[in-house]
Amino acid sequence: MGGGTTDFSLIEVTEEEGNLALRRAAVGDHILLGGDNMDLTLAYAVRRRAQAGTQLDNWQFRGLSHSCRQAKEKLLSNPDLESEPIVVLGRGSSLIGSTIRTELTRSEIEAVLSAGFFPLGEAHDYPQQRAAVGMREMGLPYAADPAITRHLAQFLGKQVNMDDANPGFDDGPRIRFPSAVLFNGGVMKAQSLRQRTMQAMQKWHPQSPVRDLVAVDLDQAVALGAAYYGLVRKGLGIRIRAGTSRSYYIGIESAMPAVPGIPTPINALCVAPFGMEEGTEAQVSDREFGLVVGEPAVFHLLAATTRQGDVVGQKVEDWGGEIEEVAVMETQLPATDDEESGAIVPIWLQSKVTEVGTLELWGVSVQDDRQWRLEFNIREDDPGKEP
Repeated sequence: MGGGTTDFSLIEVTEEEGNLALRRAAVGDHILLGGDNMDLTLAYAVRRRAQAGTQLDNWQFRGLSHSCRQAKEKLLSNPDLESEPIVVLGRGSSLIGSTIRTELTRSEIEAVLSAGFFPLGEAHDYPQQRAAVGMREMGLPYAADPAITRHLAQFLGKQVNMDDANPGFDDGPRIRFPSAVLFNGGVMKAQSLRQRTMQAMQKWHPQSPVRDLVAVDLDQAVALGAAYYGLVRKGLGIRIRAGTSRSYYIGIESAMPAVPGIPTPINALCVAPFGMEEGTEAQVSDREFGLVVGEPAVFHLLAATTRQGDVVGQKVEDWGGEIEEVAVMETQLPATDDEESGAIVPIWLQSKVTEVGTLELWGVSVQDDRQWRLEFNIREDDPGKEP
């Protein structure tokens, strides 16, 4: 959890031929929620109690938020401090006289942040939804619910196997509840927030203790990880076998008679199962598909985070709710001079996950040596739409 984002990952620690092995079992959504939200919350709390009748303009409120961030970082990193002064400069000719002076205490910070961002709810308490406003500014898709523990509960609820004592989690074959937590990000330098998170997780799964792993340096964790990955590429470390964080599918139009007013159904064909590692390939050569060439055509890339058992070549017909569309690519694939515009060429499919985070989908002609490539960026939240 950093200044503006929160991310969750599940890592399985296993043994392979007597050696330690690490595998990323699941990764959550990229949530736009972090320390910036906390700073704004503290600023609103301070403004309410600062001075009766005091009005702050936008410039002063930004200064108050900045002061709250500095006070928060000092108080949560130094257990010997109990309070920090907050100063907001005035505007206009009475600059000194209109200056607001107050303080932010450790107890106030812990109470505000714990209640707002780390509530101790139940395992089935997921992020709260609210009715969307019909008109809004264009901007980033910020999280509507600021409760980190509710987002964590939802992430674990999709992936983790829980027993009957926790009915908030769905049944089915899933991985075990985490036995240890490794915190990352500047927000988690605060021991009280780490303890609050551990307390929530222990409440959800009281049968097994959860350990708080020691982080070396939260400020430099990303840089250290990048340096270590460089060593791993040279064979000098243990690599976390990540693979794809979702199962990916390509939309295949069904072959059926036309019905007025009813669109032709689109089936989801799995081309990259969950966990498919970088640099690996897969192919669907046991059946043929028709590829439209010589005219603009639309290709639908779909993805699912919960269907981890699907295999390459598996067709899903009723995929609403579990599988969602993540990219639509419109392009025109080349045809030969002998082929008419919109000709359908029989192909078999081949997929490859590259080291740079793209999914290559190849259509291989069954009649000659021609191949067509579609490329999607699956490392970003919004996969690329260009071929």
